[in-house]
Amino acid sequence: MQATPREELSWQDVEALIDRLLPQVAGQFDIMLLITRGGIIPGGMLAESLDIKDVLVASVEFPKDPGIDTLAWPTFSQFPSDTLLRGRRVLVVDDVWDSGRTINTVRGRVEAAGGQPKTCVLHYKPARSRFPEREPDFYAAITDRWIIYPWELDRGPDFAVRGPELVLS
Repeated sequence: MQATPREELSWQDVEALIDRLLPQVAGQFDIMLLITRGGIIPGGMLAESLDIKDVLVASVEFPKDPGIDTLAWPTFSQFPSDTLLRGRRVLVVDDVWDSGRTINTVRGRVEAAGGQPKTCVLHYKPARSRFPEREPDFYAAITDRWIIYPWELDRGPDFAVRGPELVLS
């Protein structure tokens, strides 16, 4: 089996992706729901640019057992109450739509709470999606690569101990 090609993004690359998303989503949402951890940074950038002050977090995890992968129910360790979502236009943000399982699970829970969700990602991978009838409502780029965002770069085990000033000098 051939390895998936990797692509390391810079902060400038991420800013360009955010710039592609902004005109698509501007003025349409009351609230943002960021999926941890991948959606926190792009969601924060979008919230700042769009002046959206109501920003919530959803933390979703699926069991890692490949034997039950397609049948497994997720665990929500964090999710806003229904009252915060009901009747509101909700932009659900993550970094990448790979299988689409996490973001569609969050979308479904927002709908069940009475919210009006739309999904937004930096990268969409249609060839890997488990939802061929559905795609993100908003995305900046289509890819088949393994994307490494600047916030995912390995800083080494001693980074927190030695501090950034030692790395930068």
